[in-house]
Amino acid sequence: MSGHSKWATIKHKKGALDAKRGKIFTNLIKEITMAAKSGGDPNMNPRLRTAVAAAKAENMPQDNIKRAIQRGTGELPGVTYEEITFEGYGPGGVAVLVHTMTDNRNRTVSDIRHLFGKNGGNMGNAGSVAHLFSKKGDILVAKSDAKEDDLMNIVLEHGADDLVDEGESWEILTDPAAYEAVLEAIKAAKITPEHSEISMIPSTYIKLEGQQARTMVRLMEAFEEHDDVQNVYSNADIDQKDLEEVDA
Repeated sequence: MSGHSKWATIKHKKGALDAKRGKIFTNLIKEITMAAKSGGDPNMNPRLRTAVAAAKAENMPQDNIKRAIQRGTGELPGVTYEEITFEGYGPGGVAVLVHTMTDNRNRTVSDIRHLFGKNGGNMGNAGSVAHLFSKKGDILVAKSDAKEDDLMNIVLEHGADDLVDEGESWEILTDPAAYEAVLEAIKAAKITPEHSEISMIPSTYIKLEGQQARTMVRLMEAFEEHDDVQNVYSNADIDQKDLEEVDA
């Protein structure tokens, strides 16, 4: 089996890691604006098409989506964002990728470095951990919504790489180019995914327990809450009991 994203499952299980609705909208608007720089037609721009689909899934008003596209294409004035991915380490030497979009590089560099240090981690150099991750489509389906054999037949027929048992969910991994086809096939079978995104999937995992696990979750929460952070990825493997103890 190919490597799978335990962190996607962790984020799904732990509501505290889910961004507030305002943060979700802000991140989606940034992504649409950035994607639209390469062309404002979603039919011709896969990144924009994925971003618009994600916005619609969150019930973002169509006018907001249209304005974000127009800011990206230059039809409307707007803030110019720069994409920066930071690499570093968390407790136990786990690898961390922090993907940001910012209008002030110096501020963001300083803030991310501070959050690493304050929460038991440290920022690394470019290339220090990125080689441990690969870009893949990542879809979670509740086991109660689909039988393994039925789901396997659907996703493999449409180009998925793997289907993994993640406790209460099935996780489907795809090449980014096959992501949309697999996702649409799942929906066509009247199965509603719990979570779906283009993600960075680690090749190996490091198991964290007890205090290290709880410190790691707090580090990731700190990143998730930062305005410039779009996505956070890690190769930490944390059990549900340790997630629950963070809020205890």
